[in-house]
Amino acid sequence: MASHNQISRIIITFVLIPLLVFQCHVCSQDKVILSLYYESLCPYCADFIVNQLVKVLQTDLGSIVNLRLVPWGNTQIAPNTSWICQHGTDECQLNTVEACAIKVWSNLETHFKLISCIEQLHLQNKHSSWQSCFASTGLNQNPIENCYNNGLGYRLETAYADETAKLKPAHRFVPWVLVNNQPLQEDYEDFIAYICKAYKGRNKPQTCKTKSLEINKISAQDTNPRVCFR
Repeated sequence: MASHNQISRIIITFVLIPLLVFQCHVCSQDKVILSLYYESLCPYCADFIVNQLVKVLQTDLGSIVNLRLVPWGNTQIAPNTSWICQHGTDECQLNTVEACAIKVWSNLETHFKLISCIEQLHLQNKHSSWQSCFASTGLNQNPIENCYNNGLGYRLETAYADETAKLKPAHRFVPWVLVNNQPLQEDYEDFIAYICKAYKGRNKPQTCKTKSLEINKISAQDTNPRVCFR
């Protein structure tokens, strides 16, 4: 005859564990996908990352968001397959560095820390000092250098180029923000309101309960949007 402990273990194995797995799957399915297509030296991208997008990490919004960063932006590929970055060769380099950070440190908080530091320097007209971000963030420079120098960074950027080219509708500028694959276009600065509207789960974060969250449609004809056009 099974003991009380054996019965408890059977209940945990066949009832509770599958239930927990199911709940985790449901939670994952409920998350809103937030995608940012950007380039490292567009000042509006830098400002958005440093002063707006960071709220995903600073608030409880992160509990319902799967954030993707895609550093390619308005870069073009020349007939000889070289890259023509909108803000020059420094941008090509930093796009690749940030792509490497996303790959090397899959944890959002970690790679966002380096990317945010680089973009903050750009807002201060100091992006040439980007390597100082390793010391200020405490992150190891070696894996990024290896990624950049061994060709992985190039392959990552090539994949981002392909992904960006396949956007439907095509991006018209950066920052180009999508919520569940729907482009916000000029309304990108209202991304939090769009996230909260898109979230269909039960555990709505406190950030989504504030009365100030309203979607204000911006007409491209009525304003000068804070973007870098293609």
